[in-house]
Amino acid sequence: MISTRVSRTIMRGLLGGGALCVAISLPLAAQVQTSSTESHGESTKQVAVARGEIIYISGNNVVVKMEDGTLRHFDNVPESTTINVDGKQLNVHQLQVGMKVERQTITTATPRVVTKVETVTGKVWHITPPNNVILTLENGQNQTFKIPKGQKFVVDGQETDAWGLKKGMTVAAQRVTEVPETVITQEIKRTGTAPPPPPQPKADVPILMVTTPPAAPAETAQAAPAEETSKKLPTTGSDWPLIGLLGALFCGLSFAAMTIRTIASRCVDLRS
Repeated sequence: MISTRVSRTIMRGLLGGGALCVAISLPLAAQVQTSSTESHGESTKQVAVARGEIIYISGNNVVVKMEDGTLRHFDNVPESTTINVDGKQLNVHQLQVGMKVERQTITTATPRVVTKVETVTGKVWHITPPNNVILTLENGQNQTFKIPKGQKFVVDGQETDAWGLKKGMTVAAQRVTEVPETVITQEIKRTGTAPPPPPQPKADVPILMVTTPPAAPAETAQAAPAEETSKKLPTTGSDWPLIGLLGALFCGLSFAAMTIRTIASRCVDLRS
């Protein structure tokens, strides 16, 4: 809401909360004086929280898997953007895959009214009752002021309205401008937790260790095949085949001797 009002500066003041008062034969002021004040209302805050887990990092590009399963790509993250992890401020190059991250966006809305008061002194150059009056300032410029509806004035102790103002009267005028607005501020907090370390093996679980036996000497390695061959002889082997072979050999020799003897005895008979 913007309102304009004019108030008296030298004489008794205005009646009924009026906006413009007149003092006759006042000296012309040198400058326009301006002052402003602010009044604040009760602030309201809204907090938005987003959580996720870092699943990919490449340079200044980060991909976060949000709680609802969606993937959010953050490209060209500036190094000035940090995350508080265990009390340390980490930039994008110090983040790790598996970190849990959280971002809180705190939005604060504060209503306020800026009141600007401009006080001038000038001479009535033109009056358009009951709405406007034009004053001539010391620098020769004319400025228009709006007169609020129903405004009453006091001139030489007599109450009058805008119709009572005349050209050439020197008056002091005050314009008050009220501008309501809302100031919005945002604060972003980024926190995170480091990924858990890999699990350590339990104390009572044996750890499998692989060792390589030392190489055996050359002589032992050569002797091993012979020894293994002797151990691999068939368990069914015996001396009976050898005895049979010798028996057959002896029988053959005996038969040959008998044949030779018979032939020799026949040759003796023929000679006799």
